[in-house]
Amino acid sequence: MSGINDGRVVIVTGAGRGIGREHALLFASTGAKVVVNDLGAEVDGSGSTTGPAGEVVDEIRGMGGEAIANGENVADYEGAGRMVRAAVETFGRLDVIVNNAGILRDRMLVNMSEAEWDAVIHVHLKGTFSPTRAAAEYWRNESKAGNPVDARIINTSSPSGLFGNAGQTNYGAAKAGIASFTIICGLELGRYGVTANAIAPVARTRMTEPLGIGGPPEDASQFDRLDPANISPLVVWLGSPESKDVTGRVFCVDGDRISVAEGWQRGPTAEKGDRWDPAELGAVVPDLVAKARPNAGMMG
Repeated sequence: MSGINDGRVVIVTGAGRGIGREHALLFASTGAKVVVNDLGAEVDGSGSTTGPAGEVVDEIRGMGGEAIANGENVADYEGAGRMVRAAVETFGRLDVIVNNAGILRDRMLVNMSEAEWDAVIHVHLKGTFSPTRAAAEYWRNESKAGNPVDARIINTSSPSGLFGNAGQTNYGAAKAGIASFTIICGLELGRYGVTANAIAPVARTRMTEPLGIGGPPEDASQFDRLDPANISPLVVWLGSPESKDVTGRVFCVDGDRISVAEGWQRGPTAEKGDRWDPAELGAVVPDLVAKARPNAGMMG
């Protein structure tokens, strides 16, 4: 097996099912050696099993590729470090980390419990920070030792984090945080030969099916826009040496559509030259809002 990632070593978290599984399989088909990480939990984060990760490893090996299963909890700081060390000890290096693991505990804000907030923030935000932190330290040390580094971080945000979605204050806040985290990683790590990018995907998975996102087309010959495999080509390209000049970007990807997300920027502006009096702003702020573009919907 060979391709644009020939010989590269890749960790994919949450790779037992759905989008992560497709990432792992496609990376392997392009020549990468893959650490298939999956806790095997339910959509809400409960429970665990090593089965899904092992099944993906078996599939990769059946294709002629190289892979190992890893059951670490990515939100566990020490566990994330062990996962990175396992990649290096098994395959001799680490080139790419794809942070994909996540859970859902959707609830309207007025009904959301503290535990539901904490669980989602923990898995998504800390579960992105912890593996990235461990990998970044490894790459910094390699760079300082004079070893060439051409590494990639690929994080998973969401349209909910970029544009907002009712019932997902916890998930949206975490995914918005991941988008900003990615941009800052790009600013900080370029000196070590590391790029950082993120995707905001839309696909049919265990997490999205309860939202009524839609099933496969009745005609099997039609393009299935919601197939999770549609997301992986961009991720696999971002993990390759070909993407070395792309960093600090968030990409929206669904079906056959890839877009560069354009983040917060100043819109209509008023300046006074002195401190504003609150009584003056009634004639200013509504006019600024009327001139501004409306907030984007879930599809941007």
